[in-house]
Amino acid sequence: MTTAAPWLPVAPGVWPRRVPRPRRRSSIRATVLPQQVERPEVAEESVIEKPWVTIVWNDPINLMSYVAFVFQKLFGYSREKAHQLMLDVHHKGRAVVSSGSREQMEHDVTRLHAHGLWATLQQD
Repeated sequence: MTTAAPWLPVAPGVWPRRVPRPRRRSSIRATVLPQQVERPEVAEESVIEKPWVTIVWNDPINLMSYVAFVFQKLFGYSREKAHQLMLDVHHKGRAVVSSGSREQMEHDVTRLHAHGLWATLQQD
């Protein structure tokens, strides 16, 4: 068996395997020295994120019964709760139908748009 240079193939189309080199152990040891940490005098206030709300707006196109039906279907409201929200939309011009994180409210707005209702989201 002949010893070939490490950059040449052993046989045509066959390259030698790479042999992992053994790791050297360092004789240097890390030492952790204690450090003084400065603490702020004023306690940091945690920022509580305000919830987001989905608002359904009044429109001249959809029937009131359809709006109440959509509220029942999408949000699982009882017939009475859906009817009350529909009346708020009709008389006040808008009603808050759900609240939560921004991502959840964006999802609710998209579902309401898919059912033909005019809805937006805003931070409460």
